[in-house]
Amino acid sequence: MDKIIPYGKQFIDNSDVNFAIEVIRSDWLTQGPRVKEFENAFAEYCGVKFAIAVSSGTAALHLAALAAGFEYGDEAITTPISFVATANCLLYVGAKPIFADIDYNNINIDPKQIQNKITEKTKAVIPVHFAGLPADLPSIYETAQKNKLIVIEDACHALGADYFADGKWHKVGSCEHSDMAVFSFHPVKLMTTGEGGMITTNGEKLYEKLCALRSHGIYKDEETAAEGAWCYDMRELGFNYRLTDFQCALGISQLKKVGLFLNRRRMIAERYNEAFAELQPRIKLPFYDLGKYNPAWHLYILRLADDYLISKRRQIFDELHEKNIKVQIHYRPINRNSYYQKLGYDAEKYINADRYYSECVSLPIYYSLTDDEQGYLIENVKSIIKKFC
Repeated sequence: MDKIIPYGKQFIDNSDVNFAIEVIRSDWLTQGPRVKEFENAFAEYCGVKFAIAVSSGTAALHLAALAAGFEYGDEAITTPISFVATANCLLYVGAKPIFADIDYNNINIDPKQIQNKITEKTKAVIPVHFAGLPADLPSIYETAQKNKLIVIEDACHALGADYFADGKWHKVGSCEHSDMAVFSFHPVKLMTTGEGGMITTNGEKLYEKLCALRSHGIYKDEETAAEGAWCYDMRELGFNYRLTDFQCALGISQLKKVGLFLNRRRMIAERYNEAFAELQPRIKLPFYDLGKYNPAWHLYILRLADDYLISKRRQIFDELHEKNIKVQIHYRPINRNSYYQKLGYDAEKYINADRYYSECVSLPIYYSLTDDEQGYLIENVKSIIKKFC
């Protein structure tokens, strides 16, 4: 196939384009009415009180860490299997990431390992809903409450995912078992605003602080109004992490398609599961308890299940790329990065995370992946893996 098949890709149609153009041609480009409209629609979708649109998922993580009130030397527990931004947001505010190993089956942070990492310096837990599968939030939140810890969900993979707890289904981002949740709208995610992100919370004080921090730490309220309508007061060191009005217009249009995007990804994942079942036990399929979780399928990850296949992963990866199938690896453990090693983190320390990293290959999954493209992909993945079986 001459066409390149990426591991992830946005889908933009004429309704998205026309809505964004309408705003570009209006009087509003930066902060305008579409920002609040997008925030309200997103909050309604997640079933949460407040949503704050920001310039990226990384900005969302940074602001959440700032709003959490970390002081220098505080610690927060998170997973080594994520994009570096998850841990970097703690370094930005002078806190220290403490990594807890993953559950080998589902790749999410292991709640038991969280308990083992809590010290008097621990202030928060940042679980990641890896690949779109919700972490065990009820267990994590229970542990956090017992130890007076803040919970910040890294939900950048998991827009639209649900988890079952307390006799009902909960939407990721509802913050029913967390203080804040952060999302990304990068083009490889379920929906996009180009770059962009969102923070959700049910805490009014957190909401007010997040709104100020995304715009230079500036407040306008009754106190400033006493001096005059023009007056504002910078009370904290904030940032310009605002999202533009035309990006929010794109977000409003994209959010209406989230159900379509989710259904298509689930269809693709189901076809992968059926097609690759014959390769078991030499490979492992994604593990999800569908009675407890309804994943968003941000990633579809095959895992090589024996030492010989693992030793051939680089060859499998390269051969698929030669076929224009741009598989990817998600992720190299954060602690293996040279910057983290300079900070004193061990390169290889987390048994399950390291084992998972040696096995994983992410296959393309996105809304506009056609049946023919997926068929071509399946055929080549099978033939290449079977060479080593």
